[in-house]
Amino acid sequence: MVDWNKARKWAWQWRSVWLVTPSAALVVILLRFAGLLQPWEWAVYDQYLRLRPSQPPDDRIVIVGIDEADLDRIGQTVLPDRIYAELITRLREQEPVAIGLDVYRNRPVEPGHAELLEVYRTTPNLIGIAKVIGDRERETIPPPPLLADEGRFGANDLLIDADNTVRRALLSAQGEALGPAISFGMYLAGFYLDQEGLPPEQTETGDWKFGETVFPRFDANDGGYVRAETGGNQILLNYRGLSWHFDVVPVRDVLDGKIPDDWARDRLVLIGDVGEGSNDFFFTPYSSTLLSLPEGMAGVEIHANIASQIISTVLDDRPLIQSWAEPWEWLWILFWSGTGAILSWTMRYANGARTFSLRRFSFLLIAAGLLLGGSYGALLLGWWIPVVPPLLALMGSTVAITAQIARTAGDIRKTFGRYLTDAVVATLLENPEGMKMGGERRQITILTSDLRGFTALSERLSPEEVVKILNFYLGHMADTITHYQGTIDEFMGDGILVLFGAPTARPDDARRAIACAIAMQQAMTAVNTTIVAWGLPELEMGIGINTGEVVVGNIGSEKRTKYGVVGSQVNLTYRIESYTTGGQILVSEMTLREADAEVRIDNQKEVSPKGVKRPITIYEVSGIGNEYNLFLERAAEIFQPLTIPLKITYAVLDGKDISATAYQAQIVQLSEHGGEIDVSGYADFQQPKPLTNIKLNFLALADVDDFAEDVYAKVTGYPAAAQHFYIQFTAKPPAIARKLNEIYHALPPQNAATPIAP
Repeated sequence: MVDWNKARKWAWQWRSVWLVTPSAALVVILLRFAGLLQPWEWAVYDQYLRLRPSQPPDDRIVIVGIDEADLDRIGQTVLPDRIYAELITRLREQEPVAIGLDVYRNRPVEPGHAELLEVYRTTPNLIGIAKVIGDRERETIPPPPLLADEGRFGANDLLIDADNTVRRALLSAQGEALGPAISFGMYLAGFYLDQEGLPPEQTETGDWKFGETVFPRFDANDGGYVRAETGGNQILLNYRGLSWHFDVVPVRDVLDGKIPDDWARDRLVLIGDVGEGSNDFFFTPYSSTLLSLPEGMAGVEIHANIASQIISTVLDDRPLIQSWAEPWEWLWILFWSGTGAILSWTMRYANGARTFSLRRFSFLLIAAGLLLGGSYGALLLGWWIPVVPPLLALMGSTVAITAQIARTAGDIRKTFGRYLTDAVVATLLENPEGMKMGGERRQITILTSDLRGFTALSERLSPEEVVKILNFYLGHMADTITHYQGTIDEFMGDGILVLFGAPTARPDDARRAIACAIAMQQAMTAVNTTIVAWGLPELEMGIGINTGEVVVGNIGSEKRTKYGVVGSQVNLTYRIESYTTGGQILVSEMTLREADAEVRIDNQKEVSPKGVKRPITIYEVSGIGNEYNLFLERAAEIFQPLTIPLKITYAVLDGKDISATAYQAQIVQLSEHGGEIDVSGYADFQQPKPLTNIKLNFLALADVDDFAEDVYAKVTGYPAAAQHFYIQFTAKPPAIARKLNEIYHALPPQNAATPIAP
């Protein structure tokens, strides 16, 4: 049975691939349809042809070339008819299969025209040429009349692409003036194959065939072409190699008898211009190289290649160059678009949530190498499959996925704050639950911290100094929180609200929260080292941790939305934190149970937080073992009796409100961080409850001008003596702090040590 929830989650995780793959493919297909990729595809195709192993020469075809030396010998710019008559006669004597005269001879060139006409009549295997297809530069040129009457001529028109390169061959052409005609190379090949009992035929679809070998006609969008002209019957020309791949001898060698007597026997002999001064040179895929200027190939040799291709395909099973139908090419582009998208999506966190990595780049290079190698191998087998479009689709989908990851990660960091680990961002990208709009109910662990007495300290500092301290302190805390993969939901002045389990839940959320709290307290040492160097008093931080069910999600309006957490458990966390003194970590019982770790507990206390129906137990934690092995240094709080008690007044704080009633008392003992207050002997007094915050003021303090400034403290416990209670200072003005420290260290040491209980 299909698990639709898993299927839906899987589909969501791969949503970017489903979107990018067809989109990138469609863009590339449109670019290809517009013809923008055609020159690049031609260039790759040409390079592939040049990289192919060289084909062996085809000894069934030879060429008699007319070069500059031949023309110099007779002193004319063109050979007269008598030379051609003598040349053809000598070649005919060697009994070739056919002689192809790739020279326009529609007009007499004296002397010797009558002799040439006689040769035409007596040489039935002589084939002339005509230019069948006219264009802007050249009109049609008819064949010699005698050969035209007998149909012994072929169209020597060549198909030149927009970049002046010949990549296609005509098998037959349709001219307006001369009508249909077999191409010159096709005519010669047909002559040769007819000797083998394989005359040319046409199929019902108009394709040419010899025996069982069919030559499918070129289509307008075959290979890298886009809407190419498809007049006549065309094929892709499969060259044998570079220029001068056939046996070429000059005219003078034939006339002087310098060739073997059987040189032309049973062969096709082509006669044509090969001199540098002729206009019969054309660029081919083999013309361009990376290190030299392009060199053309003589037209007669191109026709030799056409004839050779036809003969070799029929007799030697040499493959034709074919291409896929367009739907298959579209699927090919889609496949490589998907390959790029899948690779990028699969490797998206090979280097965290960063937008790129060497590993991802390496896989992209491997994929591109496979595409290039595969397409080159296909060409060796006779298939021209697209290279540039799928390569663009591969790179395009990779870039699109990378950009989408970066944008989504940026949106996540904008929603949840920039203090998110790469792992959390990665999980959010894959889990839609993490960014559920409107909120959802789930159990998380909440950590909140606050600086003790920072409000009072900030009143004595300039705004610039306050901001400087906060930025420095919050920067250190944020680094620690991020290390333990907590989500900083909010900075509230000097307070921090951190979530473990939102936006992504993990089994060790409570354990990481406790470890994070301990690491934060340890980080305060480095913070205070700098703060003191600035001439400011040390900071002390209290941390509260609680685990419970809350509602988390994007909360707000369409104009402003913020990821947040609401619920009574959030309020309870703040209440727990309010019981802390500087350097303390207090956690709820639920957090301890969920952590299930080796936690060092210094003390526990039952309290009744405001708004909570039943008392709860909170625990002072100072260490965690297991994989974290983090422990705070704890020294016993040693109280020293004062020779002369310090008289004070104190008032109880209820939240942020200070009671209007002030009570008189005296401090009878001091410790490093607190003291013991005696309220006995005063008729009107109120002994505060444990963990109550109080404000006290000294009635006198020697050598301190501002002795009446407010001092804040927390009630930490009760000694054996009645009407006494312990306090720990949470905020002291600098002058008072220095004086109390001076008094404490001037007292004689005591043997007894009294630890403060929370």
